[in-house]
Amino acid sequence: MDLILIRHPQVAIDAGICYGQTDVPLLHDVNESARVIATRMKALGVPSSVDGWHTSPLQRCASLARVLSQTQKIDPRLSEIDFGAWENKAWDSIDRTVFDNWAADLADSRPHGGESLAQFASRVLDWFSEVSADSVHVVAHAGVMRVLAAHLLGIDRETALNWSLDFGGVAWFRRAHGKWLLVRWNA
Repeated sequence: MDLILIRHPQVAIDAGICYGQTDVPLLHDVNESARVIATRMKALGVPSSVDGWHTSPLQRCASLARVLSQTQKIDPRLSEIDFGAWENKAWDSIDRTVFDNWAADLADSRPHGGESLAQFASRVLDWFSEVSADSVHVVAHAGVMRVLAAHLLGIDRETALNWSLDFGGVAWFRRAHGKWLLVRWNA
């Protein structure tokens, strides 16, 4: 099985703003972004035979998925983490003590009233447990991609959360002999 994860392109929102589940538009033309990503995937040798395209319902992902594939399965479980009251706020406007306490217990804390990392991961992994195809492409968010990477590779989520992932970045995982292998990250 091949699992191809594609991060949405750059969004039209100021840097430093928390926008987890806020539905923000893309900064650049979606057709051009799709062309660039499709060309990169072809150059990487990503399998072109796909059993299914899956996407977050948020427009920054769904609009790209619609251009890349005529059919997609839109699933809210692929949405980014819900930051609750922090949505649309500047990260540096959040009380530092509250932020530090959250960072100290990232797995279970949710001072913003949204999801904890554990709740978010449970939602994403619930989606993953239902995928039963040989080749799946997913247009999603950085958080979703990092949670799936941690799960597939058997590493801590907090470690994967620190991995660099560009807008439009591609991650390719392959299941072989009962084990998930990382073929490409941030390609």
